[in-house]
Amino acid sequence: MTTTTLPDASARVPSRLRSTLLTAVAPAVWGSTYIVTTELLPTGHPMFAALVRALPAGLLAVAISRTLPRGAWWWRAAVLGTLNIGIFFPLLFITAERLPGGVAATLGATQPIIVALLAVAVLDERLSRWRLGWGVVGVIGVALVVLGPGAAVDVVGTVAGLTGAASMGLGVILTKRWGRPDGVGPVAYAGWQLTAGGLVLLAPTLLIEGVPQRIDAPAVAGYLWLGVLGGLLAYTLWFTGLRRLPVTATALLGLLSPLVAATLGALVLGQTLAPVQLVGFALALTALAAGQLAPREPRHPPARRRSAPRATSRSVVRHSGGSDVVRKLP
Repeated sequence: MTTTTLPDASARVPSRLRSTLLTAVAPAVWGSTYIVTTELLPTGHPMFAALVRALPAGLLAVAISRTLPRGAWWWRAAVLGTLNIGIFFPLLFITAERLPGGVAATLGATQPIIVALLAVAVLDERLSRWRLGWGVVGVIGVALVVLGPGAAVDVVGTVAGLTGAASMGLGVILTKRWGRPDGVGPVAYAGWQLTAGGLVLLAPTLLIEGVPQRIDAPAVAGYLWLGVLGGLLAYTLWFTGLRRLPVTATALLGLLSPLVAATLGALVLGQTLAPVQLVGFALALTALAAGQLAPREPRHPPARRRSAPRATSRSVVRHSGGSDVVRKLP
């Protein structure tokens, strides 16, 4: 006689932790985008940088996987690529141009809150007050890290920042809802969205900015970093994590981006972190870690068993198979 052993909760923890750490690589890599853009890339061409980050990486992923969408996935990939990349990237650069970097980072940190609310409306999930609350704490922490005394508010930049966060937040939610088609690997799935987003960016980039006149060796290295690591690798890990992890918990990992950007600024550019920024760092990291957990649901006492109704003639008993059996009762 053979017995089947069911996996207990302790066996699933390492798998969950491994998925969380791998997914966290994506926002950590995205945190390097600011320093790579400012230190290596030609100035005045942010949309070209976004295009190079998306389209070549997407085409490379499709070529490697040799997998194209089928049926409804043609328009689904187009919608997801537009939300996650085609709309998000330009709004991100508009925000960066019109607002100080700290204000832009703080607006971007609101994405976990947006995702938590959209999960209720689109995925019909119960509102997680736990993760929503830690999302608010995360925004406060990021604000303490990146906001300076000279932070100014521009209406257009603020609207662009919040709209960009909402665009990617909706993309995250729809990615979770639609999942990934059977037989399609994570590289192909990321490639579809990167390609779709890159195609959305192609015409506006060529019409508005064009190609930089001079692209030197550091710029080539920067474009490769953004495309291969910040594009193909990061989005492959991100979409894989979205499939395996709770959607709001995954969105909270995005707090790593501004924190990594601030850390690189301190290490590479010699920027110093004041005590209040260190407090903000601790708050944001605490929110990120706590958001990966879920409070244990309170156990309700078992309902009292109702006594069977006394009958004098007969009663109908429904079996699990769905048939009705008439049984005489004493």
